[in-house]
Amino acid sequence: MNEERRRLLNRPILLAIPILVGLFITRSPLLMTSTTPAAGRPWADAPLTLITTPQYETGATDLFTTGATHMALLHNAIFRGYNSIYQQAPHVKDVDKYDFIGYALTWHKFVKSHHDDEEASLFTKVEDVLGDKTIWDETHKEHAAFLPGLAEFEAYLRTLRSAKDLSGAELQRIMSSFQAPFEAHFHSEIATIAALANHANAPKPDSPEAAEASLTFKTWGKSTVTKAGTLDVVPFFLLNLDGTVEDGMWANWPPIPAPIKWGLVNIGGAYHNRWWKFSSCAGGKPRQLYAV
Repeated sequence: MNEERRRLLNRPILLAIPILVGLFITRSPLLMTSTTPAAGRPWADAPLTLITTPQYETGATDLFTTGATHMALLHNAIFRGYNSIYQQAPHVKDVDKYDFIGYALTWHKFVKSHHDDEEASLFTKVEDVLGDKTIWDETHKEHAAFLPGLAEFEAYLRTLRSAKDLSGAELQRIMSSFQAPFEAHFHSEIATIAALANHANAPKPDSPEAAEASLTFKTWGKSTVTKAGTLDVVPFFLLNLDGTVEDGMWANWPPIPAPIKWGLVNIGGAYHNRWWKFSSCAGGKPRQLYAV
């Protein structure tokens, strides 16, 4: 055995590094093809209508308008996820159905985690800021209206005998069953949050209370996606963000340092790399839907 081979065998990390690099290169979403959506072909802006952010619409910058705006951006990623599933479902080939199911279940996980985190954390904190336990009354009712359909969506995908049994038409039927209350709620919640700026107990601008309330929104916003899943929900979220909307106002949202964002997509996303071909965006820009 020559000296070079002995050195490599004695230091297995030297063998592992090129193998790991090779796996990363072949699995990373970085290599995913990205074509601008063709005119006349379905994209992820329908059937759910995307939300105009309150900050773009009104120019206001108070803490509740800002909080509602960031929530709208998150909701739009969820909407693009829904739309990308709905539009592609009838066209997915048998060979891709396993990956499509993984993508669709990640959307469900994203929505369910988002809902649970709002109910358990954000809503109670905002109630405390305003000293008002009634501000979310309608929101709770809206949640209840779409949750059964959301549960049916998950149950259908999880109880398929095999991936090839997936029916795009049936999945669309289930999605359509809760589409109206789902869409209405995600729009309504943005208006509800923005309107809190006019609440009698809203913190005065530049006050310590306003700073504390703003921190509540920022802290919740930073944690709500990552706690849902770094290897699935985070890449799903980032690969359904369109930074070109509203004159590019949100091109750098969320405010994550570029190397970290790159790693979340291309390193974290490598674990389920085959799922992301169904995403609506790449690099913050719309991409042609894979299956249509």
